[in-house]
Amino acid sequence: MQNLNEVFKRIQDRKREQKQIRAIYKDALESNNQYLEVLEQLKSLNDKKKKIVAAVQIDFKEELDKLEEIKLNIVSDNQLLLDISLHNLFAAQTVKIIDEYKVEYEPKFSVKFKRR
Repeated sequence: MQNLNEVFKRIQDRKREQKQIRAIYKDALESNNQYLEVLEQLKSLNDKKKKIVAAVQIDFKEELDKLEEIKLNIVSDNQLLLDISLHNLFAAQTVKIIDEYKVEYEPKFSVKFKRR
């Protein structure tokens, strides 16, 4: 079994290398005139798109408000699902879900480290 610090250092080194390569790639794109022209066209089209989206959003305000409410309910229910799953796991109970099509779902947990 490898040491946690060794694996963490290897991940950090690879992230640094990845960042360097991305910077080189970005510099190459920014020095390409054709790429810069396309970016300018894209900016113009995005401005047009934003105007169209804003006009449609005005027409569908009620539906979009309902959509936002549903989105918040889903986030809340996902947190509740997580809480119930962890409670059942720590209580040594089986943690699985069966949907209306008889498909079984098992939880997938992950670990992340944050700086202190």
